[in-house]
Amino acid sequence: MPHTVRPDRKAHEPRNPDWEATVRASFARQKVMNLIGAEMGALAPGHCEIRLPFRDDLTQQNGYFHAGITGTIVDSAGGYAGLTLMPAGAEVLTVEFKLNLLAPADGDLLVAEGQVLKSGRNLVITRGEVYAIRNGKATHCATMQQTLMTMHGKG
Repeated sequence: MPHTVRPDRKAHEPRNPDWEATVRASFARQKVMNLIGAEMGALAPGHCEIRLPFRDDLTQQNGYFHAGITGTIVDSAGGYAGLTLMPAGAEVLTVEFKLNLLAPADGDLLVAEGQVLKSGRNLVITRGEVYAIRNGKATHCATMQQTLMTMHGKG
């Protein structure tokens, strides 16, 4: 008899009716994303994708995206996934994250996906995955778990 280990997950319900405009405006203000050339991709309640085209100045000595760049975009993807579920007037701040590098980030494009696992009043737990895309083929190169803090009244 088949059974499921994970319970069915409910769709996330945003607490801010203007969640999308709030997230996109915050992303536009984030100078580091602009500096490295990152772009927001898919955005939905509890989910955010950030895309980063390859640039030579974002690499380490072997020509792969630097691990710090990988961590930077997945931190932001998780953070913005969390912000989609925070109340109006709130901002997001990362408390901690753990990054596991699974393969070299060798691609023409780096894609980070953040997904909310649990959204509470003050803390939000997310996970993130990073894929390096080369010639249409995706390599899973990093995974992250993150804790975010809701900064009430800061947005």
